Amino acid sequence: MEEKLEQVSLSSLFQEFHISENDETAHLLQSWERYVEEVEEIIGYKFKNPNLLYQAFTHSSIQENCCESYERLEYVGDSVLNLLIAKEHYFLHPDLPPGKLTRLRAANVDTEKLARVAVKYDFHKYLRHKKPLLKGQVEEFRDATLEYPLHSTGLIDPPKVLADIVESLIGAVYIDCNFSMDTTWQVTEGLLQPLITPANLETHPVTKFYEVCQKNGWRVELVDKWEETGEIDVFVDGKFVGKGKFSGKKLIALNRAAHNAYCQIVKNFSVEATCDNSACNETQN
Repeated sequence: MEEKLEQVSLSSLFQEFHISENDETAHLLQSWERYVEEVEEIIGYKFKNPNLLYQAFTHSSIQENCCESYERLEYVGDSVLNLLIAKEHYFLHPDLPPGKLTRLRAANVDTEKLARVAVKYDFHKYLRHKKPLLKGQVEEFRDATLEYPLHSTGLIDPPKVLADIVESLIGAVYIDCNFSMDTTWQVTEGLLQPLITPANLETHPVTKFYEVCQKNGWRVELVDKWEETGEIDVFVDGKFVGKGKFSGKKLIALNRAAHNAYCQIVKNFSVEATCDNSACNETQN
């Protein structure tokens, strides 16, 4: 694999643009040399070609002739990250079967997990973009994670762009270090801490809910009101047991409905919980 990003200095990149001093993008360009040092300090890696880092934090909403968006680096980073995590788990958990290894890997590389990494290190402040709603989305996501210190298992909606820049950063490191998996893992392992382990891996709320209903022979009915109210109601054997609401995405509403119904069943039907019952909260926004 060869990266054909032209080796040019950052100062020459700046000269390619004619943007007003009040433009946020211009401010980012002028500050980029400082940002490079900050990111390198965060990840513990110094780039031979800082232009790769520049590309890794360039969103497709920015149209430039001299620099591509992060999408190609994201593609590489996604593949490298999955392989690195698979390798780590294969040797770290020799007794785990493939199914559990797959679930464990997915939890450590999914959109929410990577978005948490971006928020933890404020990577979004280095992103060059024209997405006026991003700041509000980041703050909303940051606030939502406070209820779930490790992972919400599908109960909150992370901005995908946050996960994208983590993957593009990993891709940039991989290419810059001449495709060294060991060097890339050193950077990646530090970013992903704390890793989700078999001991704290949560079962998905929909799976957990249907398993307890199947075990007890209960009939499940979902009433889909999402188009009208953003809600999904859950009935078990004709009795209302919970609901989920999230107007932004139907899948999140479904996950919340299953989660809420499961917690109500545990509370009111003397069913033994399969997880820490303290997670049974009312996330209905």
